Amino acid sequence: MPPWLVQKPSEHRSVGGTPLGLTYGTIAFAIFIFATLFSVRKRVVLWRLGTLQRWMRSHIWLTLLTIPLVVFHSGFRLGGPMTTLLIALYVIVMVSGIYGLALQHQMPRIMKERLPAETVFEQIPHIREQVVIAAEKMRDSFKPAPPKKTDAGAPAPSPLKTVTSGSTPMASTVGDISTPTARAKTVVGSTIIAAPLNPSPSVAAVGAATKPEAPLPGAVASAKPGAAEGDADSEAVLVEFLERQVLPYLKAKRGERFRLGNSRFSDDAFRFVKLRVPEVYRSRVEEIQAWCDERRMLDLQTKLHHWLHAWLFVHVPFSFLLLMLTAWHAFVTLFYY
Repeated sequence: MPPWLVQKPSEHRSVGGTPLGLTYGTIAFAIFIFATLFSVRKRVVLWRLGTLQRWMRSHIWLTLLTIPLVVFHSGFRLGGPMTTLLIALYVIVMVSGIYGLALQHQMPRIMKERLPAETVFEQIPHIREQVVIAAEKMRDSFKPAPPKKTDAGAPAPSPLKTVTSGSTPMASTVGDISTPTARAKTVVGSTIIAAPLNPSPSVAAVGAATKPEAPLPGAVASAKPGAAEGDADSEAVLVEFLERQVLPYLKAKRGERFRLGNSRFSDDAFRFVKLRVPEVYRSRVEEIQAWCDERRMLDLQTKLHHWLHAWLFVHVPFSFLLLMLTAWHAFVTLFYY
């Protein structure tokens, strides 16, 4: 048996060996067992042994009661290596538990202040994938379509179709994705919907009787001579911005390493992009900005979630280790010598 596991009797009279000291130790050990059973109770939902809320309250207050019990049992002394190790484990378990208790009380308030809308943690990867797909969809819609192969015997397209088919409609993914931030902060798209007109019956009858004449190709082409070129330049700006900054940020595992992960830099970057595109494209910029804001909120929620549960990776294993070594401590004390 290793020497550090053997408790040698001390020269002075140990308080833990007295009937009162053994009573303190027995009560503390029973509370340790009850506190460990709380983790089992959380996993076995079918147990009808009180509600989880009562178990949690009992877990907190009874483990706090072990502080004076352990101190009185030890007689304000650390003792040998075995008892010193037990005290060290006990301090780690209690400090991590008190830290987790403080987080459980403070974190909901912090999340309410810093998160405009909270989503289910397990759905965060799916929402991030949704945002990436929407951004790629907008980027692909801005890129010019590849030229189609025409057959030699096919009739030539009319001049009107040739002119109007060159302009690609702006992509709008409003309504394609539904995320917590998108629902909390609605982004209005730039799709223009004409208001219905209510003409008089005589005008409607004349319009139905006469067939409207198609405009001349020259008139359509010369209506806005620089519109196609300006739209192409604006779409090129948006495509470059999406490919160089937005998509790498949305696809990254850790978004805080990118500049768009900083809200101040993100606001400045999108403000600069809005200055480079005309008014009709600014709603698309706001839509992209909403995706980046959504990604930052998801990253923040993930970070707070890890803070809220990371302490358990210290508290739970050390609690089981403390229970096993305490049982060994009691066995050696009562039966070894």
